[in-house]
Amino acid sequence: MEPEVRVLRAAGGFGRARRLLATASWLPCVALGLALGSEPLLTALPAHHCQPDPALLPPALRTLSGPALLDASVPRLGPARARSPCLLLRYPEPSPRARPNGTRSCTRGWHYALPAAGLLRSPVTQWNLVCENGWKVPLEQTSHLLGWLLGCIILGMGCDRFGRRVVFVSSLVLATGLGAGEALAASFPALLALRLLHGGSLAGASLALYVTRLELCDPPHRLMFSMGAGLFSVAGTLLSPGLALLAQDWHLLQGLSALATGLLLLFWGFPALFPESPCWLLATGQLAQARKILWHFAEASGVDPESSSEEESSLATELDVLSAGNPQPQRHWVLELLHTRVTWRNGLILGFSSLVSGGMRASFFRRLAAHELAFYGPYFLGAGLEVVAIVFLLLTVDRWGRRLVLLLGTLVMGLASLLILSGVQYLPAWTVLSLSVLGLLAAQAVSTLSSLFAAEIFPTVIRAAGLGLVLGAGFLGQAAAPITDMHGRRGFFLLHVVFASFAILALVCVLLLPESRGRALPQSLQDADRLRRSPLLRVHPRQDYLPLLPPSHCWAQTQLVQEG
Repeated sequence: MEPEVRVLRAAGGFGRARRLLATASWLPCVALGLALGSEPLLTALPAHHCQPDPALLPPALRTLSGPALLDASVPRLGPARARSPCLLLRYPEPSPRARPNGTRSCTRGWHYALPAAGLLRSPVTQWNLVCENGWKVPLEQTSHLLGWLLGCIILGMGCDRFGRRVVFVSSLVLATGLGAGEALAASFPALLALRLLHGGSLAGASLALYVTRLELCDPPHRLMFSMGAGLFSVAGTLLSPGLALLAQDWHLLQGLSALATGLLLLFWGFPALFPESPCWLLATGQLAQARKILWHFAEASGVDPESSSEEESSLATELDVLSAGNPQPQRHWVLELLHTRVTWRNGLILGFSSLVSGGMRASFFRRLAAHELAFYGPYFLGAGLEVVAIVFLLLTVDRWGRRLVLLLGTLVMGLASLLILSGVQYLPAWTVLSLSVLGLLAAQAVSTLSSLFAAEIFPTVIRAAGLGLVLGAGFLGQAAAPITDMHGRRGFFLLHVVFASFAILALVCVLLLPESRGRALPQSLQDADRLRRSPLLRVHPRQDYLPLLPPSHCWAQTQLVQEG
């Protein structure tokens, strides 16, 4: 057994203190989910049409008002005869009672059907981000997702360099200040820059929280506590529309979101609720700080740090063994992955899987939104499917293994995408809708499981940076959809074809992954390289984690696992 594992066991294992801290880490996910769920509310596009301009009408029509003025000014388009959102009727100037002979762009702004997603005022309506300025909405969405991508990568490396707690607290401070700055933004370029930075700070807080929670848990509880945090994040997403209905103004909505992150800083900024990860401290050789935290864990769990028995050494003894030779703290960079034999390949596969699932989620969600004109239908359906995906993972991942469930989710995601592409012109609308729902469910399950899988196979010394790269790949996949919207969705079909092809390729790559179910978290790069691919037909992977048993029982259980 690794020395770090023995130290954590001597500190009470996954006892009362670690359980309470892991459970308390769920609550910040509500505020982070609230901030992430506000993005669709801010960019929701309300129904709109041009404001009538009587000066452009013939003299005989300038006295009209109400619906008659709209009919004389705004053309109706399509079979549904809906009013054009971006055009006014053009009349020949000389004739006093001429009929319209063309169209022209709006001259006096737009009339919006409000509220939109619960807001009477949004960035779209404040700065008229419609028609010729409509490309600015996907630009803002891309900017926010790019912020999450850069935050995952840069602050993930910061977590491994300076510590999980330092990055978490710093990210909350930045998120609070930037969120308040968004509420006071006076121009669209200022909002664009603030959304980029705000997304990066939220990504840093989420990543540090995720990694710390995982390192607090023992193997049997990692899945449950990780998925529980996901449910709390969805709860924050579901609360966002209600908060928008109360606020009715996007400035106030962003102010309330900043207040929520500020409250997190007020409580979780204290070491009692969010201590530094002892797993990271031990792996990097910072034994003096680890001793203080582990001593508190042992006392809170009812274990005497200085008492030992025939079966177990005391915490003080185990720490003295680690301190022998006065080891110096060592930091590691994510670029050291290039010198590994297996870990870089595992990270590359999971990053590719995260990229594909992120892109497919956006593609399936766009197809659902195209079938539903109201904002709330796709929004709550997406959140509900995320809950279903989390519950599915809770019921299957520890039973069937990470790799098998990831393989199944990728298969369903790819098949649903291929069936939609091949039969979109021939299948009934309800069939396409059902396949989109199934594909979105599978994509959300693959995305969630890829994050957990990556956190379990990367070593502690670069876990946050490795997981940040995998999560960043997922945000890159999600950003592909708004990028195509900047060109009027002309590349949407091609984008779906590309990601469907990638899904089939990811299906083959997943077979090369090892199984991490029941294994202790690797501490060093050498430990991570020992995670080899298990045979495809092996039912029970090797168990690296053993419960708190006497040495004779542990030796017998180890022999049974090796024989199996």
